[in-house]
Amino acid sequence: MTDFIFIRHGETDWNRQQRFQGQIDVPLNDLGQAQARRLGARMADEPAEHLICSDLQRAQQTAAPLAAAWQAAPVLLPGLREQCFGVLEGLDVPTIKARHPELWLQWLEHRADFALPGGEDLRQFHARVMDAVKHLAEQHPGRRLAVVTHGGVLDMLWRTAHGLSLSGLRTCDIPNTGLNHLRWRQGTLDILRWADASHLEGLPEQPSTAAGER
Repeated sequence: MTDFIFIRHGETDWNRQQRFQGQIDVPLNDLGQAQARRLGARMADEPAEHLICSDLQRAQQTAAPLAAAWQAAPVLLPGLREQCFGVLEGLDVPTIKARHPELWLQWLEHRADFALPGGEDLRQFHARVMDAVKHLAEQHPGRRLAVVTHGGVLDMLWRTAHGLSLSGLRTCDIPNTGLNHLRWRQGTLDILRWADASHLEGLPEQPSTAAGER
């Protein structure tokens, strides 16, 4: 059995702009930095035994206050990156509709086997994410791990834990720096707590969804 606290990175300007981020290395904005500080303060007295994060800077910047509070260097894991969106990365929705109207319509179908040119389909993405989580669980049995990652990764975990199809729209809330407590037991995932963002009270509201992070 391995306990995980999965955390989505703080907000970026591209989240606000509904711009596809994917694996482009976008930094946190001022609100994202504030969210990360709130996260660090909340979790200061609840250290995990290991701190792991995606190697993209928005995840690393979110993990930094935790690393400082726990005096722990985060381990970077590329397998926890966001889904790759290929030719759409860096583009906002109006630009995509104008430049790639057919791709946009295909994207809206949310099919598990649809890959944007140069990108990953959801089956490939899900396999990558679950391989990374399984490896961590097997490497750290009986431990508590904090993992800073991305909205799409958390969506894959939600679907896996609930036995949901990879196709279709996201059905769960995934707030920036929200806390999601999951437990790996004998190859299965159980959700014990999801989308706990009480530490963000008083900060500006976040967008309900983020383009490029399903």
